[in-house]
Amino acid sequence: MGVLIIKDQLKFGVILSYLSLLVGNGISIVYTPIMLRLLGQSEFGLYSLVTSFVAYLGLMDLGFSATYLRFYTQYKHSKDPKQTETVNGTFYAIFTIIAFLILVCGLFLTQYSNQIFGDKLSVNELITAKKLMFLLVVNTAIMFGTKIFEICIIANERFVFAKLTALLRNTLNPMIMLPLLFLGYKVYAMVMLSLILTIIFSLFNIGYCLRMLNFRMRLGRCDKELYKDIALISSFVFIGEVVDQVNWNVGKYILGRTQGTIAVAIYGIASQFAMYYRTFSSSISSVFVPRVNKIIATTNDNTELTDLMIKVGRVQFIILALFATGFVFAGKTFCCLWAGNDYANAYTVAVLLMLPTTIPLIQNMGISILIAKNKHRMRSIIYLGIAVVNVCITIPLSIDYSEVGCAVGTAISMVVGNCIIMNIYYFWVGLDMIRFWKSILRLSRGLVLPVCVGGIFMFFGWSAGNWSGLLFLIAGYTVLYCGAMYYWGLNEYEKSLFVSPLRKFIFRPRVV
Repeated sequence: MGVLIIKDQLKFGVILSYLSLLVGNGISIVYTPIMLRLLGQSEFGLYSLVTSFVAYLGLMDLGFSATYLRFYTQYKHSKDPKQTETVNGTFYAIFTIIAFLILVCGLFLTQYSNQIFGDKLSVNELITAKKLMFLLVVNTAIMFGTKIFEICIIANERFVFAKLTALLRNTLNPMIMLPLLFLGYKVYAMVMLSLILTIIFSLFNIGYCLRMLNFRMRLGRCDKELYKDIALISSFVFIGEVVDQVNWNVGKYILGRTQGTIAVAIYGIASQFAMYYRTFSSSISSVFVPRVNKIIATTNDNTELTDLMIKVGRVQFIILALFATGFVFAGKTFCCLWAGNDYANAYTVAVLLMLPTTIPLIQNMGISILIAKNKHRMRSIIYLGIAVVNVCITIPLSIDYSEVGCAVGTAISMVVGNCIIMNIYYFWVGLDMIRFWKSILRLSRGLVLPVCVGGIFMFFGWSAGNWSGLLFLIAGYTVLYCGAMYYWGLNEYEKSLFVSPLRKFIFRPRVV
């Protein structure tokens, strides 16, 4: 029965992940263009700039989130509740200290916001930036102070609760914010609403852990060896998180210093598309992280880990390839219709940010495997070097080519670090990457027909000029892609994933 419950949690967790994404992104697609027009390009650019800078405070996580998940799973399977309580107490103390440091450092930086954001911002924009920073810093501190409860829910594979709360939050945020924008409230209301929702959902997580998971902790009882292991693993996870922050947020800051808020707004819209793209990958892989830790804690079988990486990676590729190729063929029209002609450059930037990330996104199970194996040090060092190169390339490119140059710098770092070097490293630690890529190449046969048809449309300049034409084009391409992928790409297991729910719905018993 326990196994059945876990399988159900995995299945419904994945379903709810994508339901949350579809609902959240669907609402966001409707909400964002209205927000852009009500806020204006300059104020939206300011909001993107401040949020991207405050996001760097998240680096104070220092890799402890992933480390807690690893140690909790390891000690949970040891069947010793005292050890689990010790781990809980240790990490609760760590996250509390981090939350305090975020609050102190954030408030200190807020006092120097004028120097941080430079002379490209007006006096009024600098005043607004300082107020936004204060609210965002408090929000970030609260998130970290209660983070252990959120991770504990995932570690116990209670995906249904975790994904339902995510779905609820994704729905509530824009539904409440939109009327406030029409009433004349601006970015202050957006940030304040985010703070209120953080408090509410943090309380939900705490209550669930205490009542449903019997969360207990023992403070001050961690031995030196455990502290040493935590510090060693977390330090290299932290380096990887630094690289992610640099790759996805430093561009906005550089543009804010070199070009101003308009360029940041365009880059921010493109980054939003890239974020949607990344979340479609991480939503499915995140529910398998506890399973990776369990395999390594019990058998540490590289063949089993490679099978899991291939299984998840193929499903991720099926979904991501549809969005990537569809955006290449229809994205420019969508950007102009959705955000306005002022954001036409967001298409080029988004393509540069999305396409190079496809390979690391279908392999993000590999990151969880490396962390669980404690083999992530080399990855962190490689990524750190690539991040430095990214910054060095991005600064001159952003000066000469604005937001497009900024995206080129990030794209180059992604191709070199994530696509080439990391595949070599995965192979070195024992994962069968040759078998992985053979499987992906067989799957790619389903891409040939839709890509050729889309390429012909682009070559002859055939594009939709309005929403009805665009929706017809997207629907037609989706049907073509699904048909081609089903007949030439999917294996029998993947076909069953898509066909079985449909067959059950069509042939379900009728109640007379």
